[in-house]
Amino acid sequence: MFLAYFIKYIKFEKRYSLHTVSAYQSDLEQFFTFLNNPENSTPPPLPVITHPNQINHFHIRNWIIELMDGAVMARSITRKVATLRKYFKFLLHEGVIAVNPASKINSLKIPKNLPVIVEDVRLTQMLDENEVFGSDFNGVRDKLIIEILFGTGMRLSELVDVKETDINIYEGTVKVLGKRNKERIIPLNQELKILLNVYLDLKKNQHFGNNSLTLLVTNKGAKAYAKFIYLTVHKYLSYISTQDKKSPHVLRHTFATSLLNRGADLNAIKELLGHANLSATQVYTHNSVERLKSIYKQAHPKA
Repeated sequence: MFLAYFIKYIKFEKRYSLHTVSAYQSDLEQFFTFLNNPENSTPPPLPVITHPNQINHFHIRNWIIELMDGAVMARSITRKVATLRKYFKFLLHEGVIAVNPASKINSLKIPKNLPVIVEDVRLTQMLDENEVFGSDFNGVRDKLIIEILFGTGMRLSELVDVKETDINIYEGTVKVLGKRNKERIIPLNQELKILLNVYLDLKKNQHFGNNSLTLLVTNKGAKAYAKFIYLTVHKYLSYISTQDKKSPHVLRHTFATSLLNRGADLNAIKELLGHANLSATQVYTHNSVERLKSIYKQAHPKA
């Protein structure tokens, strides 16, 4: 099915992240499994599909129906359809197929949910009072995880790959490798710079045998993995929030909303977040109630 060629294309030519490449491959393998499942054939039995030119839009439509029947979320289905569009567009360009079967498929309507945030005042209070974090290596590292996510707005996938050499404490910046291997520079606030110095000293004194160059490491000195950071964030956000969602992405949303509430330019926030399009950043304008209140009080004669 030319899957290997497509994966090589998005990995090396398009330079998609490993996470994105893995998601594309998983979606396509799931689709191919569906195509050749006898249970999905209607009498008379359909022939086994061995080449992409045998696939038509009815196959894709039936797969979408199966996903919907399986209670797969609309957002996930839309992503899978986008994968098929990219795959068939590649095959069309390479001359493997003459018609793109995904061109007749419409995307599902996705409900627009507002980003989930935590109160930045309570979050700042927890970080400043320092009552829930220990002063040992583990406590300082945990605090750094919260501080750096809230202070930079970087993604979880970006944080796990940050190396010590990406940090420039003198200039107050961190280099981040974002989606599609696009680098960006994010400024560090003064408190974060101080905390980074403390953490790096403690990390050095742990005398970890492997001397991991990644910034964040586990208690044993191994590279901190995504689940480890997720659980750390969930633990500490539980101290200040009762909402169900307490993920690292909540801190990213809180970072953006806090900046917008305090008058930051939307384009500047876009660059800090590493968004490709401004439309992705504009969702935070709906959360900026405090900013609207401030403008109202300044502008309205009876405010």
